[in-house]
Amino acid sequence: MKTDKAAIEAEDVEKAFFSNPKIVENLDLLKEIGVLPYITNLAKEAKHYKSLFTRGLDIFTSTNIDEILEATVQQLLEHYLPAYVAFIWKPVQNRHDITIRAYRNREPFILDLDMDNITAFESFFSLHPRPVFFAEMVEKLNNDQAIAPLKGPDPELVIPIIGPFELYGIVLIGHKTQGKYYTDEEMSFLEQFMFFVSQAIKNYLHYEHSLRDIKTGLYNHGFFMTRLKEEVARMRRSSCTSSIIMMDVDRFKSFNDTHGHLAGDQVLETLAHVIRQNVRTEDIPSRFGGEEFTVLLPHAEVDTAWLVAERLRTGVAEMQVPWEIPLPQITVSLGLFAFSEDNKLEANDIIRRADEALYISKARGRNCTVIWDPGLVDTASRKNITTGSVS
Repeated sequence: MKTDKAAIEAEDVEKAFFSNPKIVENLDLLKEIGVLPYITNLAKEAKHYKSLFTRGLDIFTSTNIDEILEATVQQLLEHYLPAYVAFIWKPVQNRHDITIRAYRNREPFILDLDMDNITAFESFFSLHPRPVFFAEMVEKLNNDQAIAPLKGPDPELVIPIIGPFELYGIVLIGHKTQGKYYTDEEMSFLEQFMFFVSQAIKNYLHYEHSLRDIKTGLYNHGFFMTRLKEEVARMRRSSCTSSIIMMDVDRFKSFNDTHGHLAGDQVLETLAHVIRQNVRTEDIPSRFGGEEFTVLLPHAEVDTAWLVAERLRTGVAEMQVPWEIPLPQITVSLGLFAFSEDNKLEANDIIRRADEALYISKARGRNCTVIWDPGLVDTASRKNITTGSVS
């Protein structure tokens, strides 16, 4: 985050004022008639608001969620020393899942919070769209069951993150570790400061939403292609090897025809969850289109990529799809291609080769992983195995 120059400038102005000879000569008089305390308070307030604006603007313009949260925590600790700060929000693409990020003394920690969603608070904050004392919230909700999950962490303050049409999340601020209560002045500062924070978190969620497939929550095709092109350019600079996996649900059209598209959608959502669980943190899983998925594996040699692909294949074969009636077991076919500077290929060429390996895996009987190599494709061509002959 940027250095807080506003506070330094305010201090310089204050020093210049009190070093003025005429002020020094009449210091006692200014104190006696109350001008000096008034000016001192004005200077303090000006410094306060300059700091608020500078820090708030830094947070507001950031799209990195870690920077947003860490800078917010730092600012709150400097002013209040709360026991903890916790951010709770729902991803735009999935109304039911919530994300919880909690900090104690700038360090992340696991907040024990038994809560599945924040929709129960939407009506309350539509009527009270500002920071509120938790005790006051409990009183106004008449100890409603919705408030029960928050009693464990026992926050002092609950701050809403409000969008134009809905509640995006809430921020919990613990009791002060020094001092008793949050004053009216401190609550005013919090309301103004958290406006910047709320906007920053909403911007982040909207940005994430623009990169995600709404149905599965995985990255969308456009973002995947952007990252693949970046990886190709980076690979040429660093001479490293990366890999790509293409994965297709076996006989998915037949499944939809038999069990319906709603059941098919449930399969895709469950499969996306399995993908997220079985890839590395640095990997880029995406929904390429329809029932086809891709995973970009930066800095992954073919052996590493093979292990990830097989983990995905077996994970899908073992997954249980929640549905009103038992559904047949789902399997996937996978094609893998490892690329480096030696290949001198563009992004579309890389996808084409992974796609060729995918369809060879289908021709071999499905539910398997095939690694692309030139000899394999030549053999497949001689046997007339084409992308149009399998599904």
